[in-house]
Amino acid sequence: MADTGSTEGAGAGHPSGGGGYRSSRPSEPPNITIRRPFFRRRKTSPFASEDSPKIDYKDLKLLQRFVSERGKIVPRRITAVTAKEQRALAQAIRRARLLALLPFTVS
Repeated sequence: MADTGSTEGAGAGHPSGGGGYRSSRPSEPPNITIRRPFFRRRKTSPFASEDSPKIDYKDLKLLQRFVSERGKIVPRRITAVTAKEQRALAQAIRRARLLALLPFTVS
């Protein structure tokens, strides 16, 4: 094929001109301050202390703290309970629902 006679390099279409546009940047890196992410306080389980209430399907006041307004069980990443306690809570909520102490859904 015949050459078109262009003497410009690969970066000809870039606004900074020919060559590569990276060559026109300064050699020192930009001054960037690294921001630390905000400090998150470690959540503690509400059942961790000795005087905390025990999980029981008859304790409706306790179970309603772990059920949303829509009637769904709140996940443990929000309530900060351990996995073992979350399983016990889910079982207690299910039992209370079957005995009609808690609603399945809120209408």
